[in-house]
Amino acid sequence: MSLASMIKCVGCGGLFPEMEAPVHRYMESSPGCWAAFGEVLTREFSDPRYYEVHRMSVDAYAVQHPGQPSRQSIHSVGVHLIRLCLFLEHGLTAENANNAMLNASKHKHTFLWLEPPASLGSTTVADIVKAQTVQGHKNAVRTWAKCAWEAWSPHHETIHRWSLAQQDASADAKKWRS
Repeated sequence: MSLASMIKCVGCGGLFPEMEAPVHRYMESSPGCWAAFGEVLTREFSDPRYYEVHRMSVDAYAVQHPGQPSRQSIHSVGVHLIRLCLFLEHGLTAENANNAMLNASKHKHTFLWLEPPASLGSTTVADIVKAQTVQGHKNAVRTWAKCAWEAWSPHHETIHRWSLAQQDASADAKKWRS
């Protein structure tokens, strides 16, 4: 594919083939970028060896394609940033991070629009589709997730507060049930 037939994704900024194809309804991307993410998902769903990084792929893609201010976009970016934080800063497993994200989603009505950073990270889904082995894919996804998380560093304090608020609410609920 020549560079002349590549276009910059409106979301992540990566270069992808120019094509006519569907895109996500609120995560803004080029059709080529959305198709590349579909390839990554196909790979991850087709082999259980990818399971440990699958949710990181979803999170990295979502926060690199924040869309426009809307309740759905605000909720999506918020919960995916929370899960990236739990993976990368707290070392949670995929299952534990997902459970915490599901708890956080119960409080997503309190989330506010976070202005996306000028750069959403230098690693994109374009780098992931190039991986030739399972380990190469996993390493690339971990790099992608770190890069996407770091891009949002101006908002880390807010994400930490949102994460703590859901943890506090969960702890309070457990106390009342006892």
